[in-house]
Amino acid sequence: MNGCLLAFDTSTEALAVAVQTPQRRVTWNGEGGASASANLLPRIRGLLQEAGIELAQLQAIAFGAGPGAFTGLRTACAVAQGLAFGAALPVRPLDSLLIVAEGARGPAETEVDVALDARMGEVYAGRYRWTGTRWQPLRAPALYTLDGLHQAWDASPPQCVVGSALQAFGDRLQTGAARRLDDAEADRAVALMRLAQQAWRDEGGVDAAEALPLYLRDKVALTTAEREALRSAQ
Repeated sequence: MNGCLLAFDTSTEALAVAVQTPQRRVTWNGEGGASASANLLPRIRGLLQEAGIELAQLQAIAFGAGPGAFTGLRTACAVAQGLAFGAALPVRPLDSLLIVAEGARGPAETEVDVALDARMGEVYAGRYRWTGTRWQPLRAPALYTLDGLHQAWDASPPQCVVGSALQAFGDRLQTGAARRLDDAEADRAVALMRLAQQAWRDEGGVDAAEALPLYLRDKVALTTAEREALRSAQ
């Protein structure tokens, strides 16, 4: 892609922002979570300035649409829509689990299960296969209890697993013989932009009004009794 593209993701505790121009790519990775709503716009402005372009010069805006943290998804979608409406730009929603898979991709990783901590004792998970030129979804992102995910994996065992659920659940996340990949050193912003470029090239964009987050559950917090039950189970 020879044009200019902005991409960002706030679906996890990490914040990733990237700008691509025909001449260069500039990226930033840092703390997200509760601070993402305050930090995202300043980071976008800073990277556009570093890349030497203005918002009006972009061809499209890509964002991590989920699944992920409820507030993070709302933040990314609202910023993408606001900027796109103001500059009359198309938007490209991206699968946030696929960003993690792309960040973990290496010569040995042809099939990757992504498992992200969804809080409340649950996991966002999906399976993807690298064809050599692009990712093919094998199991769409879904919300699982640990038992539900283990049942899915018993029926079709993973080859390798990556994502924050590995650290969040430790040995309680039963991955069998699958390799457990540490994505702590992955450059999330670079992975994000690679996916954004391919999605824009292959699928184009959508109107900003149609760019919606992917919510896999309506409930975003446990009751006091549910939290106590979860602590007891752990």
